[in-house]
Amino acid sequence: MIASPRKDPYFAGARLEAMQKLHDRWFRMLGIPLLSFFGDWIFYDEINRQHGQSFWLDYLISLIEVSLLWTLVRVVIIKARKRYPDLKQTRQRILYQAGWFLVITGIYRVCTSLLYDVTFFWGYHYTPLRYVYNIAVGFFCALPVAAIYEGIYLYRQWMVTYFEAEELKKRNLQTQLESLKEQVKPHFLFNCLNTLQALVIEEEKQRTLDFITDLAQVYRYLLQSNHQSLISLHKELEFIRAFVELLQHRFEGGFRLEIDIPEHYLDHQLPPLTLQILVENAVKHNRISVAHPLTIKLYSDSTGNLVVVNNRQPKRTRVASNGTGLANISAKYRLLNQSDIIIYESNTHFQVSIPLLKPVLL
Repeated sequence: MIASPRKDPYFAGARLEAMQKLHDRWFRMLGIPLLSFFGDWIFYDEINRQHGQSFWLDYLISLIEVSLLWTLVRVVIIKARKRYPDLKQTRQRILYQAGWFLVITGIYRVCTSLLYDVTFFWGYHYTPLRYVYNIAVGFFCALPVAAIYEGIYLYRQWMVTYFEAEELKKRNLQTQLESLKEQVKPHFLFNCLNTLQALVIEEEKQRTLDFITDLAQVYRYLLQSNHQSLISLHKELEFIRAFVELLQHRFEGGFRLEIDIPEHYLDHQLPPLTLQILVENAVKHNRISVAHPLTIKLYSDSTGNLVVVNNRQPKRTRVASNGTGLANISAKYRLLNQSDIIIYESNTHFQVSIPLLKPVLL
């Protein structure tokens, strides 16, 4: 029976939820009194003085009105961030807010103006032009508030994007370094040289040439992919075939690779060296022999994921592992804001599903 997928402690949704929170306590405590004061002084002080109204009464009423309007603006901003949270959705988010500000301030200011008009609160009746004027004042008071919120949100998003990009570069360099270190470890070179020596002694010149070609291709790929965050599946498969050829020389008939991926997926992308990490993981933890061959299958599922599955035949001596390879792959997908990898494990098979990213059309 296949086990449940492993859960990663990091949740991208938590970061988005944190970004959507306004954290504006001090902004409101300072902004509402200031906006109330200057709004009343600029737009209503003259007409209210003409009708003998106290400025401080005007200010108190303005404070109540601005508090209610500010609350409505906050509701719209929060809904807009939940609907269009990404940096690339900034235009849709701003248009969404502007549209709702017009509707909300229009309804709100018509209601308050009607109340003042009917009750004769300020000592005069409102003309139709006064209704329009009040709606315009409400809208233009909401705009700078919303602009400050949006500016802060964009800055925070930019900072998150910048640091995630830096973290992704760091992860890539770490992966490349670990891969290079793995390849130059004495046991790897010793195994390769032993295999090469055996081929030379047996005077299998063609196999010797093939082995050297594959070895060169592996190192060339490691160096060329060093500065890339994504690479095409086609190139990754070319590399893994060369890498597997080295393993097949070493294990002879004990190692098998089966690939069944439709051609239209070959231009999709994934982080470089992903397949190497998974293949090395399978080699590290399983017995390999002609009698008990290790078979790794690569295929695409119905959702467009790349599935890497191998039969499980654990080594008699347990191999210590800290799960760094799988954690690095998972971290890269998180930093790319993509779905995480899914790992299934049973008594007979180990399977990893990797999201394939559609190529960006320029």
